[in-house]
Amino acid sequence: MAGVGDGSAEHATAHALLWERRPQPRRGPRPALTLEVIAGTGIEIADADGIPAVTMQRVAETLGFTKMSLYRYVPGKVELVALMTDMALGAPAPLGSAGWRPTLHEWAIQMFHRFWRHPWALEVTVGARAMGPNEIAWLEQAVAALDGTGLDGGEMLDVAVTLIGHVRTIAQHGAAMGSERPEQEMDSALAAIVRHREDRFPALAAALESAATHGSQNQALDFGLNRILDGVELLIATRRGEPG
Repeated sequence: MAGVGDGSAEHATAHALLWERRPQPRRGPRPALTLEVIAGTGIEIADADGIPAVTMQRVAETLGFTKMSLYRYVPGKVELVALMTDMALGAPAPLGSAGWRPTLHEWAIQMFHRFWRHPWALEVTVGARAMGPNEIAWLEQAVAALDGTGLDGGEMLDVAVTLIGHVRTIAQHGAAMGSERPEQEMDSALAAIVRHREDRFPALAAALESAATHGSQNQALDFGLNRILDGVELLIATRRGEPG
């Protein structure tokens, strides 16, 4: 979830498709397809087989149309992926008003689950590109949660980007391992390697044993979120002149 359009014709067209109103014609035959149906079909293909499998030809065939007919709605794959991404991320769910910290924690967890359901979105939400209303709504929600904390606008955005970075990292590991808790797979792999090599890796062996004893494994997502938010909380307290 980063990047803006770089001025290319494809990104400009994608931006227009994402943001401009598209009223249905009052007269004549109704369009056979909609952008929502086309993008939804692309999402189904990407969820099953990854983003490389999404082509205009395959989407058209899946819908029972020709590729040329699809171009009446979407000019190409760049625009299609932009529509798919915004639909897959969806609008953020309403959050409670219990304070900025629990709000941002829940916000990040929800984002993780969106990426987990659509791991291909991790690949396409980088670099210069068009960003849609749903994606911008996620940033709006994070910045709004920090309103009144004393942070300036740049710091609010940096908090959101830092949280997104952590969420993306855990989601990427999970997608690669096929597990919503990738740290569990990593712990198991480490334990297998270190077993019978404790004399060579004593600190790692002790840490793994301690984690197993205290039940503190598999907490990388929450642990990272809480440490990031600890730092933000300290910064906010400093700005307010509160004791550390």
